[in-house]
Amino acid sequence: MADTFATRFAAVRSGFGPLVWGLDPSGAVLDDWGVGDSPEGLDRFADIVLEAACGTVGLVKCQAAFYERHGWRGFRTLQRLITDAQSAGLLVIVDAKRGDVGSTNDAYAEAYLGAGAPLGADALTVHPYLGLGAMGTFVSRAHESGSCLLVVTRSSNHEGRMVQSARVRDGRTVEEELLLAIGELNARLAPGEIGPVGAVIGPTPLQPPLDLVGPQALFLAPGVGAQGATVQDVAQVFAACPDRVMPSASRSLLGDGPDVSRLRDTAARLAEEFRDVLRLPSSAAAEGPI
Repeated sequence: MADTFATRFAAVRSGFGPLVWGLDPSGAVLDDWGVGDSPEGLDRFADIVLEAACGTVGLVKCQAAFYERHGWRGFRTLQRLITDAQSAGLLVIVDAKRGDVGSTNDAYAEAYLGAGAPLGADALTVHPYLGLGAMGTFVSRAHESGSCLLVVTRSSNHEGRMVQSARVRDGRTVEEELLLAIGELNARLAPGEIGPVGAVIGPTPLQPPLDLVGPQALFLAPGVGAQGATVQDVAQVFAACPDRVMPSASRSLLGDGPDVSRLRDTAARLAEEFRDVLRLPSSAAAEGPI
């Protein structure tokens, strides 16, 4: 079995900090960069961000929608970016938020996780609201391939709170139930270790606080910067498990493009802020290429 995602994350976190750089080529970003909101501009964007990310961060996140909007050529660029980033030593999270039932889930899992997956990611986001039990193929492929499944659990957007904070059995909320189920899966698949099933947790402090230690999981924390969350918010929400959080920023970093040097400098400063506030040790590796 391949090294687990948790092991690989610990290695890149030691070298570059926990920051996840969101490589999200919205139409506005492509236009602002002067490359054009087109498949050709998307390809140019991919080249620039890959050059900037290598040696600066250890993880990148691709929001699939921004690539899909360009049709088959967008999928081609996404596939190329995933492959090239992994070849350069970066861990790649694909933020696709897939999730269905039965054979549809099987097909999604075959597309994004494990051996032979054409869009093979190191980690994949999924929606659990057709049942976490329906995620069986996702979970098994992630476990077998050393990948990670990131289940949307607590988001910061107002619309999501209605469902996620709803009370179910024993007075627990939907998000609390999800974390319990994630913990049970990880205890079965990786007893005593960080398991292959993690969660997406918005870094906005909300009540009630969640148990983020018990699930033995990693957490993707999107929304730092342009979406309003701060470095201090991340430190507060994940105070009990600072070595398990993967904070993500996109627009606030991409605003310095297309200049590669400026992109690198901005991302490196934010990575160091996270290292400091989460009390993670520094490493000389962060100053050199992967």
